[in-house]
This record gives sequence, structure tokens and C-alpha cells, in this order.
Amino acid sequence: MLLSKMAAEGGGKEMNEIKTQFTTREGLYKLLSHSEYSRPNRVPFNSQGSNPVRVSFVNVNDQSGNGDRLCFNVGRELYFYIYKGVRKAADLSKPIDKRIYKGTQPTCHDFNHLTATAESVSLLVGFSAGQVQLIDPIKKETSKLFNEERLIDKSRVTCVKWVPGSESLFLVAHSSGNMYLYNVEHTCGTTAPHYQLLKQGESFAVHTCKSKSTRNPLLKWTVGEGALNEFAFSPDGKFLACVSQDGFLRVFNFDSVELHGTMKSYFGGLLCVCWSPDGKYIVTGGEDDLVTVWSFVDCRVIARGHGHKSWVSVVAFDPYTTSVEESDPMEFSGSDEDFQDLHFGRDRANSTQSRLSKRNSTDSRPVSVTYRFGSVGQDTQLCLWDLTEDILFPHQPLSRARTHTNVMNATSPPAGSGGTNPGSNGNSITTPGNSVPPPLPRSNSLPHSAVSNAGSKSSVMDGAIASGVSKFATLSLHDRKERHHEKDHKRNHSMGHISSKSSDKLNLVTKTKTDPAKTLGTPLCPRMEDVPLLEPLICKKIAHERLTVLIFLEDCIVTACQEGFICTWARPGKVSLGGLMLSYCAEQMTTMKAVNLPILK
Repeated sequence: MLLSKMAAEGGGKEMNEIKTQFTTREGLYKLLSHSEYSRPNRVPFNSQGSNPVRVSFVNVNDQSGNGDRLCFNVGRELYFYIYKGVRKAADLSKPIDKRIYKGTQPTCHDFNHLTATAESVSLLVGFSAGQVQLIDPIKKETSKLFNEERLIDKSRVTCVKWVPGSESLFLVAHSSGNMYLYNVEHTCGTTAPHYQLLKQGESFAVHTCKSKSTRNPLLKWTVGEGALNEFAFSPDGKFLACVSQDGFLRVFNFDSVELHGTMKSYFGGLLCVCWSPDGKYIVTGGEDDLVTVWSFVDCRVIARGHGHKSWVSVVAFDPYTTSVEESDPMEFSGSDEDFQDLHFGRDRANSTQSRLSKRNSTDSRPVSVTYRFGSVGQDTQLCLWDLTEDILFPHQPLSRARTHTNVMNATSPPAGSGGTNPGSNGNSITTPGNSVPPPLPRSNSLPHSAVSNAGSKSSVMDGAIASGVSKFATLSLHDRKERHHEKDHKRNHSMGHISSKSSDKLNLVTKTKTDPAKTLGTPLCPRMEDVPLLEPLICKKIAHERLTVLIFLEDCIVTACQEGFICTWARPGKVSLGGLMLSYCAEQMTTMKAVNLPILK
């Protein structure tokens, strides 16, 4: 009895220990204590009643080579720093901009990556009282305040994002369940807006603002019941995925305002959502402690992942890490130099993409791609997941191939793919099923670079809808070039799919009721035994307070917790010996101070 009690206590201590490193098949990820960002005085604040800590990144193309900028909110405070990542220690004494708000708290924020320069950046900030502020933390200016008198919506802003491809349009979600489309060039008016119905369907409606002159908001979306917790644009900017407190994922064609498909959580609300880099899959997380993988193409749940012990607060795909199933060496179709690169790791990211291009040109069999995504939750745990071939294609026999893992090069387009650099504006990169998903730019929302083939021919707006929506939703989207898609994905849809055939009728939808008691066991919400159950690749406790941020960058992973600490985890091989020594010294200094030992000068 005593031994079992001691073993239990030891196991509990081990489980409660905060991890500073973890290992995956590609190598060791290590927490860099010298790259931790927080409030300058580094005194933990009372997080009770505070809104979640959020982090946004932008690159301002600084000629110094250190153009990354970081914005984060802690309580009533908002900070803007130069982000030095794994290269140098964070200097908390020199924020570029710092703001403290009274009577309200920042809840979310987003940079406009299209307009960012070394001299100016446009940052949107949403607040707990419902307002949205446009600021320039480099010029230290406040440009505009939207919903200032709270005449549009009085509830907390839950998510704010720039519309992909636009320099002036942005979308705001509220805990009221409403979303609003704004234009930074228009005012909000001095009276409450009046609306007229533009389009509606099952559990959603879209209204335009009735006014003699153009004013904000341009559009009002009412989606589901309860708070609209988060939304995310597809990589090509054409589709919008929304998750609500009613437990539903709803995916819309943004321009034509049509519902593409829906999914219901196992139970409770859905809190977070993200797209795969190629736009083929959507992952959600929420109050059922699960991560759920939903196929955009087939409009169905293809897997659930169980590893968290509490609510899942953030999900995100890692566009820089991928596993490629390769043929036997005798079947290799690349050059001898490429073959050496394969085995000896020289310029592995570029080599892998070159080999994929060469092999695909001679081999009819597709190269399988394994997706990596991560999740963090209120249980303070980080989970990494691999979405593998046996889950994606359960009815196809697995090839006898070996797995080779690469950390993708963020600046190199796929060789021979006919694509362009994903950072180039206005161009598209298609990612068919037999190619590696292109890497995405350094961004929190990652809204507009890689383009998928997940569009649909039927998403072209019909006449009457085009005349209504294009006036508003695409007001400044002329620079969003039309992408032509080869495949029509309106097949094998679940009962949650909607297709609008007439502009004269309301987009009334499925025969399936959305009563939660009636959705379990349907394509909207399969039973647990009806879909594959994923196990996390790693599941580590990395914080004392609930985790609120997970961002995958080229050389590191960034996490943040409700205590207000933003942590940098160096990817394998991405930190120098000097950086490790600096991190080690910082850890030793912290330990010495904690036990009040004298520090030698």
C-alpha cells in the first residue's frame, strides 16, 4: 500500500512538472528562457476576470534583417516589441509602443500584412466593451475608433481579422453571435444602424446597412446561437469557417454568402478553428476536450483527437513540418546529388521539394503528405498531432514506404511546381493532393498567401446575389484576383451541405434538425466509435496557467499562457550554441535568485 501510494505521488509530481523541452521524430524542441516576452516588470498579474492573452506577428521587411514585430495584450495593457526569436535575448525594457486602457480590455488583434512597412503598420484591436480601434504602433498614432458609442454592438469582441487581399476591409465577431464587415475608410454614423435582409439560411442571416450614404457596418452576419467564438479565412481567402458557442462549425463562401457545410461538436461549445495550409481540412477544438478534423472536400468529420483534460483553446497547423512518404532508393527518380541530400540532410527542405517535383513527373502514384497540427488548452498542455495517410485515405492500401520528416523552408517555393513565392501579392499556389503544402508567411491568422484547390465552380455568384453582395463584401476586393479551380468539390456532401440554385429564393437548408439531441450519430456529429480516434504525438504540460496562444513559425513555436508570458520554443537545429549557452545562463541566474544565493560578478 505504501509503495503504491509513493508511486502515485511520484507519478503525480512528474505529471505536474513543467516541461522545458520535448522530442519529436524530427528532433528536440527547447524552451529558450532568454526569448520570453512579458510585461516589463515581469510581475504576474491577477488573471481572474481578464480576457485571454493573445499574440500577433507581422514582418515589416526591415533592411536590418530583423523585421519581425510582436504584439500582445495582458489585462488592460497592450505591448508592441521587436521580436528577436531564437537569435537574441528579448529586451523588455524597450517596447516600441505600450498602451494602458481604462474601462475596457483588449481581447484580440490583427496586423494588416499587405500594408506593413518599416515606417508604418496597421493594427486592429478589439475590446471587451465592443469597440474596435485602428492604431499604428510604429508611428504611435490612433487612426480611428469603430463602434465608439457601442451603437452597433455592445458585446465583447471575440475575433477581429483583416479580409485577405484587402487593405481596407476587416471582419469583427462578437459574443452576441454577430459578425460585422467594416471599411476603414467609412464612418460608423451617430445613430444605431438599420438593416435590411440580404440572405438567410438555417441558423444564419446576412443583412446590409440601410443608409443614404455608405457607412459602417457594410454587412451584419448573425450566425448560430450564443457567442461566435472565432472565425478563420481559408488560405485562398474565399471561404470563412466560424465556430460558435452552440457547438457548430459553419463554413461559408465569403463572397457569395452561401453555406458550404456544417459540423457539430460532440458536446459543448466550439472555441477555436483553423485551416490546413492547402485548405482541404479544418480542425476545431472546444468544450468537449477534443480536437475534431473535418474534411472541406467531403463535408464530414474524418477524425477526432483525445489528449486534453480540459477545454481546447487554440488549434493551429504547422505549415513548416511535413512527413513525405518516399519510394525505395532503387525507385528514386531524382539525381545522384538529390539522393545524397536525402541521406545526409544537406539543404533538406529545398531537396525534398525538388525530389517531389521530379518524382511526380514520372510516377503516377501520389506522394503522401502527413499534416502536423497542434493544440493547447486550459489544462496547460501542449499537444502535437499527426494526420496520417491511414486517416486521410482509410480505404486505400498503405504503400511500403519509409517516412522522412523535414522542416520546410519558408522562403522557397516548390521547385518545378509552376507556383510563386507564397509571400508575393496577388499570385496563387495550387496544392493538389500529390504535392507538399506550401509554407505560409509568418502571421498569427495566416490569412492570405497559399491558395488551395478546395474551391467550387458553383461558388460563382449568381446575378442578383452578385449585385447585392459585391457592393459590400467585395467593395475593395478588386485586387483579390479570381482563382480558377480544376475540380468541383460539391460531391459526397453530408446532410449539412447547402447549395443555392436560385437568387430569388432564400437559402433555406437541410432537412436535418440542428437539435443537439438529434445530431448525434448523424454526419453532423458522428458517434465516437464511428470515426478514427487520434492519439497525440506529444502531450506536455508547459505552463502554470491555461494556455491561450499557439503559433508555428519557421524557426520556433510560440506559446503564451494567461499569466502573460510569451514563450519561444526553438525547433531542432534552429538555435546556435551561443543561444543555448545564453539560455542556460539565464536559467541558472533565475535559480540562484530563487534560493537567495550570492551571484558572482
